Amino acid sequence: MGTQGKPWLISVFLLAIFLIGWHLFTLRASFDPKGLSEQQLQLLEFNGDVIKTADGRYEWNPEKEKVKGVPGPLAVFEKAREELGEAFVKKGTNDHGIAYLVLYTVSRFAAGFLAASVVAVALGVLLGLNKVLFRAVNPYIQILKPISPLAWMPLLLYTVKDPKWTAVLVVFMASLWPTLATTAFGVSSLRKEYLQVAAILQLSWWKRLFTVILPGAAPTIVNGLRISFGSALVAVVPAEMLLGELGVGYLSWIEWNNLDISGVIFAILVVGVVGVILDSGFNKLAGFVTYQE
Repeated sequence: MGTQGKPWLISVFLLAIFLIGWHLFTLRASFDPKGLSEQQLQLLEFNGDVIKTADGRYEWNPEKEKVKGVPGPLAVFEKAREELGEAFVKKGTNDHGIAYLVLYTVSRFAAGFLAASVVAVALGVLLGLNKVLFRAVNPYIQILKPISPLAWMPLLLYTVKDPKWTAVLVVFMASLWPTLATTAFGVSSLRKEYLQVAAILQLSWWKRLFTVILPGAAPTIVNGLRISFGSALVAVVPAEMLLGELGVGYLSWIEWNNLDISGVIFAILVVGVVGVILDSGFNKLAGFVTYQE
């Protein structure tokens, strides 16, 4: 049978190979003072390249090693252990634990994405039901849709003059256009028989919306929400980095300013884990609302 039916075994094997290769690639030999004079050793110590231990031996300065090349998995693991050990600690105004930073990022993401989804679905239904209006507005949607949400950030920051709201609005802009376009397309492509049956039954407009239009266009709407979801996740982290707002993106930027590459890699991994958890939750919710003929 081999590994058939057990893809997690392959995943674990690939991870182990990657970690071993990463460790070997970043492994550095211990400092060897052989052939160096006492004056040369003192100069290395003065420059901070090496440190002198309590027993009189010399070894590479671990603080300076942080900024030399890519750190190994053990250094990143140690950084992760330190950060997770203080996950719920607030040391100062701009020094909060990783749990708080994740919470800030997720709250901005959720606020922007949910607001954009409501607006996009409402406008999409309106445009989809009116083909003339849809054709008139569609060129503008197609022009605005490919614009990077970060391109809106200077204008948004100038308008609202609040970095926190600016980050939420960047997520809003990232989420709006894909859902709007796909909702309008899905509603306009709805089978005429559905609407004819609703008219025969003399359903009210709201009943028609929630029992015929939205369920019938649900697969297309959900696909648009999936695209918007990914765009919002990609947008929120760089927005935090550029705006200097507390969050996972802020952590990555601060660690880079501190020249702590282990911290940068840890922040990247946190972004990935948070993205996987949010995406998994979204896919489960989408499964409940997806309409199947």
